[in-house]
Amino acid sequence: MPLLKRDREFRLPKISHIDFKHIEMDRVLLGLFERIAHGGYPSRFRQKRELTVKDFVDEIMEHPEQFKGFNAHREIVERWVETHLMDIVNRGKRNEAVAGPRPLHGFTYRFRNPKHARDYGAAQQIYEVLVQARNSAGTHAIEHLKSFFFDGYDKVTNKVDPNAVVDIETVTLLHFLSQRKDEPDTGQLGDRFAPLCIGSADLLAEDVQRLLFYRSFIPRSVMVDYLKLLLSFHTALYHLRLLKLLPALVRRKAGDPICETTTCPVDPRRAINPQGECPYRLGMLTDLTGNPESAVAHLAERSADAHYRRIPGFVRAYFVTKKLDEFAEDQIRKGKLIRPQRGGFPVGEILALQRDALTGEREKFFGARLSSVLEDMAGEEKGLDPELASLAEMDLSEFDKYIEFLVALRGAFHRKYITECLDTLMQKNRLGALLVQGRTRNAHRRFVLDSRLLEVLLQIAVLQPSNGGFRTGEMRIDELLSHLRERYGLYIDQLPMGDGFGPASIEDRQALRDNVKAFLSRLREIGFFRDLSDAYVTQTVTPRYRIGENAQGVGA
Repeated sequence: MPLLKRDREFRLPKISHIDFKHIEMDRVLLGLFERIAHGGYPSRFRQKRELTVKDFVDEIMEHPEQFKGFNAHREIVERWVETHLMDIVNRGKRNEAVAGPRPLHGFTYRFRNPKHARDYGAAQQIYEVLVQARNSAGTHAIEHLKSFFFDGYDKVTNKVDPNAVVDIETVTLLHFLSQRKDEPDTGQLGDRFAPLCIGSADLLAEDVQRLLFYRSFIPRSVMVDYLKLLLSFHTALYHLRLLKLLPALVRRKAGDPICETTTCPVDPRRAINPQGECPYRLGMLTDLTGNPESAVAHLAERSADAHYRRIPGFVRAYFVTKKLDEFAEDQIRKGKLIRPQRGGFPVGEILALQRDALTGEREKFFGARLSSVLEDMAGEEKGLDPELASLAEMDLSEFDKYIEFLVALRGAFHRKYITECLDTLMQKNRLGALLVQGRTRNAHRRFVLDSRLLEVLLQIAVLQPSNGGFRTGEMRIDELLSHLRERYGLYIDQLPMGDGFGPASIEDRQALRDNVKAFLSRLREIGFFRDLSDAYVTQTVTPRYRIGENAQGVGA
């Protein structure tokens, strides 16, 4: 007999809003747009009709005054809409459907078909992480995102702004805005909690502002792709950090004081504050050679394996936190705990319920839960599975025994979907990948730094603060390598100590030197590298866009 719903429930927004599944960033952006438009709330649509490619094409054909010459080439228009404007699910199959338009403009969320455009909580996760960033950095980042994505449309006249410079795809999508209305669903926000890693929120907020500084210099469609990669990259880093952070908090039976808003040592200007080291820093050795048989590729496989091996411990820690949260709600109903004014206990206070003060109540609550699970699993005729029977006989508390049962019954299920989620967030085997995996059975994953992702990070790295805004400037290669390590945990010339590695051997050092050479070749290929000699001091990364002291952008 399957577990009851109360036992199967796993998702806890206090840890992450994401329901770990396969995530597509086009659909995440559409979900993010509606939250940006409504101050954090999702949308409620007045019209429930599912839109198709034919609907969009018919609308174009009916307005030849705006789309001159289009009605003479309907077949071409259909192909253009399907390939350039729409995100299609099950493409080429009988059940093909429109998930939504490509996220070229903020209001495109109005035309998404929610049934086919699920973001599995990723849009809310990104918005909530941004809005919680310190020193109003996240609020500014959201304002800049809104200014960029919702540009070109006058909400008063419901018409395209004639002064806006936008591409033909965006103009076409903006034409449809009057066809569908929505309003904020104010009942769907829920309680807000600071992210477990507030430093990650600060880094994301600053990187968004830095990247949008280029909005006047980079074509709109390219900037949209840049932002998709950046948001996906930071969301992946946040959850890789959670794999290390949450089990550590469960072992502490409390939050870590170093992670408090006022004491977090992560500084977006340097990633790490010189006054203190973050104990939960990430370290990912990335392979730049592109050769899966190279020595550094094997090191990168080892690095990825070290991170993915944390997933089982993360699943257990997640169950512990989720079930203690349910226990806290039970104690509030019984009047033995007082609900905080902010609406619920944060993760640190939830984990403190493992301590001795409520041992009797905790054992009673989880003892009843465990008895129900044992009764359901034993069945009327069949006995308990031998593995579960051995768990039932272990000398553990009722709470620990209950958690072990849940991990035994549901752990493999959640490991599979968390793995899939991380793979998609790191764009595995795609343009902009942080992770690759061979196509053969049981092939190993390895961390890489695809040229498109590297390009995004370089655009951010070469910006230097100037008069309240930014200007571009050259960076020495050694400065860039240090920047990628300290800010993002991306290791190229060193081994990430403690993240699956010890001291480097002679062979490791040779592999790392080869990796640096491959890194320099990659920089040269994408047009960011200038070398006057073999000395690091004369090898520099040169900005693609020369922005001087007086340049004004979104970061100003």
